[in-house]
Amino acid sequence: MADDPQEPRNPRFLTLADVAEELNTSSAQVYALVRRGDLPAIKIGGRGQWRVEGAQLEEFIKRMYAETKDFVDQHPFVESD
Repeated sequence: MADDPQEPRNPRFLTLADVAEELNTSSAQVYALVRRGDLPAIKIGGRGQWRVEGAQLEEFIKRMYAETKDFVDQHPFVESD
């Protein structure tokens, strides 16, 4: 099946700004995630621009859902009277 040129193509690599937009957070927060090693990324070019592979972002999101579920399970919400 040939690619349809009319369909939007998802790029393999995203800028930190792209990731920030996807996660609805700041580029600074994404940079911190990358520098801490929480979100795998690569540095490219002479100016050392960061890129995050789309698959890595999806894995990060899955991992955050799992960690959040663990947290919620261990700290159940109790409504106060």
